[in-house]
Amino acid sequence: MKHERWKPSVTVAAIIESGGRFLLVEEETPEGLMLNQPAGHLDEGESPIAAVARETLEETAHPLRARGAGGRLHGALPAPSREEDVTYLRLAFCGQAGEAIAGQALDKGIVRTLWLSLDELRASSARHRSPLLLQCVEDYVAGRRLPLDAIHVDPSVQQPLIKT
Repeated sequence: MKHERWKPSVTVAAIIESGGRFLLVEEETPEGLMLNQPAGHLDEGESPIAAVARETLEETAHPLRARGAGGRLHGALPAPSREEDVTYLRLAFCGQAGEAIAGQALDKGIVRTLWLSLDELRASSARHRSPLLLQCVEDYVAGRRLPLDAIHVDPSVQQPLIKT
């Protein structure tokens, strides 16, 4: 019997604050209409900073200028539609959003973008896609962040050592 190595699902998330409000997306999920940060999976060959910029643009139509690493969170969350728990390693980045690009389509499943205050975020926790969403924002508000140069991506990520 072959034993498969356990691997967490690596995701990136953007913490974008402007005037005391945070940019979120409302999205269709198997569990219903939920709130999330602009977030998604890290793709093969992609740096975490490039991934969070890509996901933010795809989900909000706003270009992102990452300014810091907001945190690294680890959590096992239930995925009822898949009848399993999924362990996520979430890399959060804080930054500034540029103006939305007119006519830019949002990713499939994204219903709309919205800006919520911290109090509104706390009050809407039952609609959060993940409890990591609020933790990311709470960490940001508490000033827990690292400079972007704390994130090192080895060149082997873009140029694999083993050729297939």
